[in-house]
Amino acid sequence: MAEIEREAMDYDVVIVGAGPAGLSAAIRLKQLDEDLNVVVLEKGSEVGAHILSGAVLDTAGLDALIPDWKDKGAPINVPVKKDNFYMLGEAGKIRIPTTPMPPLLSNHGCYIVSMANVCRWMAEQAEGMGVEIFPGMSCSELVFGDNGEVKGVVAGEFGKNADGTPSDAYEPGMILNGKYVFLSEGVRGSLSKEVIAKYGLDADSDHAKFGIGMKEIWEIDPDKHREGTVTHTMGWPLGRNAGGGSFIYHIDNNQVFIGFVVHLNYQNPYLSPYNEFQRFKHHPMVVDLLKGGKRVAYGARAITEGGWQSIPKVSFPGGALLGCSAGLVNVPRIKGNHNAMLSGKAAAEAAHEAIKAGRSGDDLTAYNDDLRSGPIAKDLKRVRNVKPIWSKLGMLPSLILGGFDMWVANLTGWNPLGTWKHGKSDAAATGAAAKFKPIEYPKPDGTLSFDRLTNVSFSFTNHEESQPCHLHLADPDIPIKVNLPKYAEPAQRYCPAGVYEVIEEDGKEPRFQINFQNCVHCKTCDIKDPSQNITWTCPQGGDGPNYPNM
Repeated sequence: MAEIEREAMDYDVVIVGAGPAGLSAAIRLKQLDEDLNVVVLEKGSEVGAHILSGAVLDTAGLDALIPDWKDKGAPINVPVKKDNFYMLGEAGKIRIPTTPMPPLLSNHGCYIVSMANVCRWMAEQAEGMGVEIFPGMSCSELVFGDNGEVKGVVAGEFGKNADGTPSDAYEPGMILNGKYVFLSEGVRGSLSKEVIAKYGLDADSDHAKFGIGMKEIWEIDPDKHREGTVTHTMGWPLGRNAGGGSFIYHIDNNQVFIGFVVHLNYQNPYLSPYNEFQRFKHHPMVVDLLKGGKRVAYGARAITEGGWQSIPKVSFPGGALLGCSAGLVNVPRIKGNHNAMLSGKAAAEAAHEAIKAGRSGDDLTAYNDDLRSGPIAKDLKRVRNVKPIWSKLGMLPSLILGGFDMWVANLTGWNPLGTWKHGKSDAAATGAAAKFKPIEYPKPDGTLSFDRLTNVSFSFTNHEESQPCHLHLADPDIPIKVNLPKYAEPAQRYCPAGVYEVIEEDGKEPRFQINFQNCVHCKTCDIKDPSQNITWTCPQGGDGPNYPNM
């Protein structure tokens, strides 16, 4: 569709994604120069609609950006009062004392928050400073300049037919050009993925690593609610099948955030992260907590887990990668929002200096240097071996060796174990089905545990069905001809929203079906497909989940 003519608008900085990283960048740019023209483009129907996080927030990033956030009414009101850490067996639990853990793992001074609501508040602050924010505006493609630099994005394209041709209601969208373009799309963003490949930004970094995180919000019996309590677990039900664990956070209003994370480097293609989450809720500890309560929301998304050694170069000609687009989650702390904010602040400062010097479209190396030497580096370097040790040796060695490495790094700034490599990508880690037995999961009871489609309805997901499928197969034959015989087609199980099905009808060949309307934009398929045959792209703006308070 190269012949399509689009109107263009010029800005100083174009920011893709209204998450904590993108909004921090916008706010910092305006703090530095109120005359800068800054625009934020958000694919969700509103700011916060696609934000899903645990979340226990370390306010370090916000403290640096907006020191008086309390006075400004930030929705950050539930300080952590108690930390629990349990190792679970099927019928019981062992409490792991927090005293031997490195201080960096303590949640003292942190807050339990809805990051969706924090982002809504940050958007209000940004708009009050003159930032233009456009929700419901998917960025469908990058625009490049004459020298190969990123010059802008195409946003707001609507009304394509299922085959990709323009419908009668077609809107071509606009080109938004910037002296610099910031990509803060979250995990495995489609434009970020394109930029990393185009400029070879990951040439000197280890494999990117990921987990899948699923979360429900429950309203529980007030007598069981303990506002400010944070609980993490490891062990059952995953055992040796996969790495991961759970979180249970008691926020205000008698609500708890309950979630489950599965590392995506698991081998058994029969494993279903979603069903492991549902099974977890039948542990006696969780049953006792949730009994008499009700689930009010559900969602899922991938989590970056590669850490320090997997961060690509974060600057490129014409722009920068921010937050989870760069992979800045601290895995053992289960936190990344503070680093996302710090990255947005650092990128904004680098862009401001460049624009002030009359530059545009070049490589913001000052931002890349800052990230690799500043507070983000300090946060991530000292925990860099926990995840690869877990992947290679298992959970208990990771607790012991990783804990030792973190303790020494916390005290001295030096990691005695050096830098461990991750090994395979998560897709390549998937084993052949012939080496494993199918896992029989209990049927959901409809009270504590739920089938995927029922839960997806609580993510308030909606997609216009007449548009092209945003989940692209490089080869449509691979799911049935390769993935089904070799891997029992794991897309049926790793997707937490029931998007992928293998339909088997009497007398007919199996066929692969994509129910893209169910997609909650977690990007797991783009990561875990063993043939790397699936590419997640943005549907038209405003489509996808509509998370209320995630």
